Amino acid sequence: KMKYTEIKSKTNDELKKIYVDYKKKLYNLGVLSANGENKDTSRYSKYKKVIAKILTRLNEIKNA
Repeated sequence: KMKYTEIKSKTNDELKKIYVDYKKKLYNLGVLSANGENKDTSRYSKYKKVIAKILTRLNEIKNA
């Protein structure tokens, strides 16, 4: 779980790499859920929240 202060300290390129990483994690979690192997369903919402924070920061940088 990443805090917004951590995200603010990252560069644009770092944020894009982290974004791709979390999107992959989210996809893999969906695959696990489809197979019935996912035991911790709370990770789904945690990953989505981190992705939303990253996108918010990227938009702030873009619009600044």
